Amino acid sequence: MNYFFLFTLFRRLRAPLISLIVVYSVSVLGFVLIPGVDDQGNPWRMDFFHAFYFVSFMGSTIGFGEIPYPFTDGQRMWTLVTIYATVITWLYGIGKMLALFQEPAFNRLMHRMRFRNGVERVEEPFYLVCGYGMTGSLVVGRLAKRGIRAVVVDIDRTRIDALQTDDLRYSPQGLCADAAKPDVLNDAGLQRSNCIGVLALTNRDEVNLAIAITSKLLAPGRPVVCRSESDVTTANLASFGTDHIIDPFVTYADYLALALASPYHHLVYDWLTNPTHRTLASAYQKTQGRWVICGYGRLGRALHRSLRHSAVNLTIIDDNPKPEGLEVEFVQGLGTEAVTLEEARIHDAVGLVAGTANDANNLSIVMTALELNPKLLTVVRQNLDSNAAVFAAAKPDLIMEPGRIIANNILSLIKSPLLSEFLEAMRSKDEVWAHTLVNRMSAVAGQRELDSWAFSVGEEETPALAEALNQGRCVKLNLFMKDPRSSRDQLPCFPLMLKRNGELKLLPGELTELQLGDQLLFCGLARARDRMNWTLVNSNVFSQVVGDPDARGGWLARRFRSWGF
Repeated sequence: MNYFFLFTLFRRLRAPLISLIVVYSVSVLGFVLIPGVDDQGNPWRMDFFHAFYFVSFMGSTIGFGEIPYPFTDGQRMWTLVTIYATVITWLYGIGKMLALFQEPAFNRLMHRMRFRNGVERVEEPFYLVCGYGMTGSLVVGRLAKRGIRAVVVDIDRTRIDALQTDDLRYSPQGLCADAAKPDVLNDAGLQRSNCIGVLALTNRDEVNLAIAITSKLLAPGRPVVCRSESDVTTANLASFGTDHIIDPFVTYADYLALALASPYHHLVYDWLTNPTHRTLASAYQKTQGRWVICGYGRLGRALHRSLRHSAVNLTIIDDNPKPEGLEVEFVQGLGTEAVTLEEARIHDAVGLVAGTANDANNLSIVMTALELNPKLLTVVRQNLDSNAAVFAAAKPDLIMEPGRIIANNILSLIKSPLLSEFLEAMRSKDEVWAHTLVNRMSAVAGQRELDSWAFSVGEEETPALAEALNQGRCVKLNLFMKDPRSSRDQLPCFPLMLKRNGELKLLPGELTELQLGDQLLFCGLARARDRMNWTLVNSNVFSQVVGDPDARGGWLARRFRSWGF
């Protein structure tokens, strides 16, 4: 890229550079050939060095006088010619250069070169994020909070400009380009060893598909998380081994189905994956009964598939005729009119989903339905992030935002694979178990964001703990729940799962003895994660938390004790 930039620069400035070389060469040659006289009146000729020196300062209009001796009339006449020739040539060259640097194509090339050089200077692990819309900005922002870098590619210039002005802990590298092109992904660090994953988050399935294919061919071992909004794209992505495929409509349909069938399991899932989790009071809302779904598009079809085997009854409202084979109650219309909702028997429904692709229609549906049945549990689909304030003012029970759903799922994958295993394993537990767990989460976090993190017991991730276990010491799980700043205080966290030799133990006891190779999943506040990490990696902090008397004080105090003071 650097060689190509220089080649382009010199090619575009070829005419002014050649003009300067010719004018300077002729000017220097003239001063060498035109005779002069020295201070003794003897004939004298300039050498090439003095001629080039004089033309250089004279051509830049600095002017140091005639050197080394006063000029003859012939030399002064040639000086007049070269003054105008060099100044005009310089103005021509500078004008061409300024015009070149104002060309959009050349500016894009310069930015591309700076971007590539910036990516090459990144030494920390980073994610390659393709698409910086609502989903991409949420993911990059939350990655930054966890101290993880990102390199961003987006085809929209305004989004890349927003990336540079967003309030992040660091300034990510960003490029305005088509992420579907392999050379763009290469410049963004796809094949660099510290690229730890590719996130294809654009709003076009065909672009996400191209990104996934390129990543699997050029960097086969690189994990790829891909956004998909159609069944055809999902099947295509799965066919060549895309690691994680997230369809926001299918994901939200499963999320809502879990809320209707198992409200406490739903709250556990929500608290662990959603920063703005629902309140405990939401578990007491009436969800069983008949639901009205307005819009039989991607969301409506996904909800129908997820809810058809549940205990709820469905009535679907759609502007198109009833599809063949649809066995649930169907009303043709938009749902924005009271007559359509009344035909769908909104008065005896327990819930309403406004799931069309038009935000104004969705808000109108919710407002009209609540006038007819104020006790409805309302779910509304928000398509545009710019309408967030209007949807918040409408105060629905649930807002379905595709971008936020994808971001939450990606962050749960990035936090730890153990989180997905825990969420899958907890399905075997009953609602009483889930209710107890939610109460425990509430006691730790309240209404604040509940974070989760995981670590493996070993020298790589937990050197202080591994050193203690290698010395034969007995280390129990509750040790890491102590605050290293004051071991009498407990950190706001608790263990969710212990994985040992492939076996999962949910909510392990705090007196469980740890072994090398154990994998642990915790949840709690973010500050607890940071302080726990001190104990895991720092031997001095570990000794202080254990209560080793020789670990009290700083390095100097321990040194004095070792000398017998």
